Amino acid sequence: MAAGTAAALSWSAALRLGRVSNLPTVWSNVLVGMVIAGASPADLRLPLLLAALSAAYVAGMFLNDWFDRHIDARQRPDRPIPAGEVDASVVLATGLGLLVIALVLLAWAGYGFAGGTGWRPVVAGIALAGAIVFYDWHHKGNVFSPVVMGVCRMLVYVTAGFAVSADPPALLYVAALLMLAYLIGLTYTAKREHLNELGSQWPLLCLAVPALYAAWAALDSPGVWVFLALFVAWVVHALRLLVRRAAGDVPRAVVSLIAGISLLDAMLLSVVGALGAALAAVAAFALTLALQRRVAGT
Repeated sequence: MAAGTAAALSWSAALRLGRVSNLPTVWSNVLVGMVIAGASPADLRLPLLLAALSAAYVAGMFLNDWFDRHIDARQRPDRPIPAGEVDASVVLATGLGLLVIALVLLAWAGYGFAGGTGWRPVVAGIALAGAIVFYDWHHKGNVFSPVVMGVCRMLVYVTAGFAVSADPPALLYVAALLMLAYLIGLTYTAKREHLNELGSQWPLLCLAVPALYAAWAALDSPGVWVFLALFVAWVVHALRLLVRRAAGDVPRAVVSLIAGISLLDAMLLSVVGALGAALAAVAAFALTLALQRRVAGT
């Protein structure tokens, strides 16, 4: 099919455009935000928040392909838009529509429950939508784009937290900063993926920041050590791929680090003693790896 002739959005193209294999990492982010803010994983707002923030994530992936469609035509012609599997206008409309759906669901979470937090998750969601669109629009050639991507994940924590608490504890913001550090290292690596090379290595030091915090927390909470060990072992595995740099190693490291987001979430949940939720985050990690074998994570 010639590029530009497709109109409908097939399921195959939608799954690849949305990088849906990475959605479990969003789900574990939501758990962190809710649990640290004081809610139970059994809170009835959980399904709404999972749906809302999943919609925001998929919207971001769709808009990423729309903004990058001309670059992808040169560097990644197999992506759905340059390959002619879907019209660019359909991708744009779907991405924007998903952002609207996300905000509607966040309004429901804020206003539709007794003791709800009202406008707070909506405002946080608007900030998240703005960060998503800004990143997608201006990530190529932007030296600060890893920071912007990290802010997007930070705002997933914050949005989930404000959906269940009008005044989340300071630990929520600490967790968000730890995720920011991890995403800076991850996103810098991802920016080099199409070159299959690493380039400067200093941003990868950011990946160590969450582990250092968890090691400090583990001094008072021995249960953290297991999840810290899992996280460190996985990051070391990804770094080994980056150091070896055989053919395909950089892309494999990128998707490995994406899956590792859920191990970071498990580690943070163990810090607050939510071991059941931490195990759920480990399950999200395993599910991400399984799904990445079906649908490309980048």
